[in-house]
Amino acid sequence: MDGMEKKDVPAIDVRNLTKRFGTLTAVDNLSFQVSRGEIFGIVGPDGAGKTTTLRMLASIMDPGSGTAAIAGYDTQTSPSAVKEHLAYMSQRFGLYPDLTVAENISFYADLYGMPRKDRETRITDLLGFSHMQPFKQRKARELSGGMKQKLQLVCALIHTPAVLLLDEPTNGVDPVSRRDFWRILYRLVKEGVSILVTTAYLDEAERCDRIGLLDQGKFLATGAPHDIKQLMMGTVLTIRSPDARKIQPLLQAGLPRLNVTAFGDTVHIVCQQVQATREKALQLLQPTGFRVDDIKEAPPSLEDVFVSMMSPPGGGGDSADTAGNVPVVTADADSPSVGTPGQITGDTAVRVDHLTRVFGSFTAVDNLSFQVDRGEIFGFLGPNGAGKSTTIRMLCGLLAPSSGNGRVADYDILTQAEQIKQNIGYMSQKFSLYEDLTVEENIRFYGGIYGLKGPAMTRRKAWAMEMAGLSDHGRSLTAVLSIGWKQRLALACAILHEPPILFLDEPTSGVDPLSRRRFWELIYGMADQGITVFVTTHYMEEAEYCDRIALIYKGRMIAEGTPLALKTHQMKEQILDVRCDRPQEMSRELVPLPGIRDVSLFGAGLHVVTLDAIRAEQAIRQKFETLGITRYAIEKILPGMEDVFISLIEADDRNDPGNGHQGGDQ
Repeated sequence: MDGMEKKDVPAIDVRNLTKRFGTLTAVDNLSFQVSRGEIFGIVGPDGAGKTTTLRMLASIMDPGSGTAAIAGYDTQTSPSAVKEHLAYMSQRFGLYPDLTVAENISFYADLYGMPRKDRETRITDLLGFSHMQPFKQRKARELSGGMKQKLQLVCALIHTPAVLLLDEPTNGVDPVSRRDFWRILYRLVKEGVSILVTTAYLDEAERCDRIGLLDQGKFLATGAPHDIKQLMMGTVLTIRSPDARKIQPLLQAGLPRLNVTAFGDTVHIVCQQVQATREKALQLLQPTGFRVDDIKEAPPSLEDVFVSMMSPPGGGGDSADTAGNVPVVTADADSPSVGTPGQITGDTAVRVDHLTRVFGSFTAVDNLSFQVDRGEIFGFLGPNGAGKSTTIRMLCGLLAPSSGNGRVADYDILTQAEQIKQNIGYMSQKFSLYEDLTVEENIRFYGGIYGLKGPAMTRRKAWAMEMAGLSDHGRSLTAVLSIGWKQRLALACAILHEPPILFLDEPTSGVDPLSRRRFWELIYGMADQGITVFVTTHYMEEAEYCDRIALIYKGRMIAEGTPLALKTHQMKEQILDVRCDRPQEMSRELVPLPGIRDVSLFGAGLHVVTLDAIRAEQAIRQKFETLGITRYAIEKILPGMEDVFISLIEADDRNDPGNGHQGGDQ
């Protein structure tokens, strides 16, 4: 009998699951259940055991002890039955780049042994609800990152599973594509599919029915997102200011027993006594002249809860982590003269004029012009395939432009590419270190490339290991490091030669919130020392950490300015934040209402886009009254960067409907 025919059989049933690798316990006596038609999210720091758990559930890895069942079938004793009822999309799910969309799907249909009789109907249905039908004959290598993720999901779903395992499925995917991806997941849940998803995006975790916070192979807490927020140890006091980055260290020094963190233009203080902390904070800020636009108590986000449970008061991290105290980047007397922060002449670090790059008939970068000042953190945003990576490769001397010109660190990108390479640090999207080398060996290798040797190499190696928080792990193979530590090591290797300009291409993709926060503390420290940081990112809260942002779409710049300017001047629409039960279902009810332009999921609530907030709020209240809904909250809010991002892209599409955001990965 099909295990799922028994209504009392959980879709996933995990009991005392344990997995050890030598002396390391990756999963430690884990127990949980997932019901039919439920989305269960697992959130945890790098190395917490998330992927190991999913691999055991997929029968790819045997547990050391304990049991797990999928749709009523034991993963150890009935692996064939498990695979018939399961689809598993791993972080390295394989697409064949030279096969078309249709050919990739057919390959997986053959792999799952799907009968050809019903295959075409199933493929047509999957392509339809994933909006991939127009791209059926496009080769996989020509798809954007978001489209590749959707194709991988379609391939995984070809045999109609009862249970879907997703290991960080939206890493490196822009907000528009992430929204499409979650729309697909909700459709699957409505059809009775049970979903277990790991994610590094805390707003995605809020969309799950239940979540588990995993650390060192154990759950610290499980429950509905709302219930998890009640576990917050303390109250969140927020201070909104254009000087948030300067305010944060000042308040941390004055309030040393509290967690004080900057989130874009807002500082979060976790405290026990709100009024006393508010008075003390204002007292510390009063003589500085820093502007305070708003100070108030705020409900905790899941990220607040996550960080409060994962790090002690005072903002510290694990014992090996020194990210909160960034070593000063200084030039050694006998270092090669390949660049220090003081070597840029004048205040401009990067200047680009009419930069264009064409691949055949496709224009990847279209007439870009901008400049970046010395010591500035410049954010480069755009959906997958917008031209961000192509632009960075041209600026780094790795790719010649088709037309236009530019200067980086006072060198011409057309004629002085080799000098540029010696005067920049570059950290690519894909992890670029050698995993079969130790930490120390990677540092020595990259130091050698940049001409470091003797005492200079010794000093820079010690500095790099301290900055990365790896001073005690020099002989560890890089392969065994968590993603967060790998990223910090890659950053250290990229700036061994003390370059005045640092290019970071999606540097925190796949990194958990705590590691991401530490990474940005490093970036802040470098910018404060005069290093220019040019960064691309898909995390919209990270975009708010930048001094200035350029939004690129279809190879063109469609907006540029400070985060605050973009939120207050570039977006013509207003945003209503709506909190209610079953937000996904309610979004479909609200979209047709008068005065509403768009409705989308944001965390556990909805963001309603409207040109008339008063009219839209009245229409929403009337709709809720008609539906008998009494528990809800509606608040007009300042748009977030994700609101701005989506609004500007959709406005561009309305002006050019023949060329949507589904581009290539150029």
